[in-house]
Amino acid sequence: MAIELASTTTVNKQIDAKGWYKAARHVPSPHFDARPVQQDVSLLVIHNISLPPGQFGGPHIEAFFQGTLDQDLHPFFKVIKPMRVSAHCLIRRCGEVVQFVSFKHRAWHAGQSSFAGRERCNDYSIGIELEGTEFTSYTQQQYQSLSTLTRAITTDYPQITSQRITGHQYIAPLRKTDPGLSFDWVRYRAAMKLDQIEK
Repeated sequence: MAIELASTTTVNKQIDAKGWYKAARHVPSPHFDARPVQQDVSLLVIHNISLPPGQFGGPHIEAFFQGTLDQDLHPFFKVIKPMRVSAHCLIRRCGEVVQFVSFKHRAWHAGQSSFAGRERCNDYSIGIELEGTEFTSYTQQQYQSLSTLTRAITTDYPQITSQRITGHQYIAPLRKTDPGLSFDWVRYRAAMKLDQIEK
């Protein structure tokens, strides 16, 4: 779905030289590696996550992305404990942005995937997780933080056009369903337009 992105000509640079979003809380993950081509970042993928499933808050998502999740705290954690995954950023229900991997590096968020006929989306994408589920509405704070973060990303990575922002469900349709029907693409687009007016 096309999104009207805000003009980047008057947006202050919000990503530092090392690829870290200045407005985020930084919680580095060991689950990343080098991108095959540094100048190839051209896709933004939106996901959701909740740990335990359907529960919000707590330290479990951060622990999962850092590889320190205690499998004894919940039966589901025993299933996912061996997985080595990450995302570039997480947006919590309150709107807080947590960054795990520099945008300059490849986070392990998309898995087996394809966009516009090109596979291995991790190679050329940025992954943003929203704390939520396919069945729970995301919060106004999350939409606001996501729109602001999107503007910052597209300022530094202009190859990510409105047509190159997508959901995990669209790049891995046989495996994934996130961010799901609960994600309001129209609302996201409207927030981006509001940002444009304000700037």
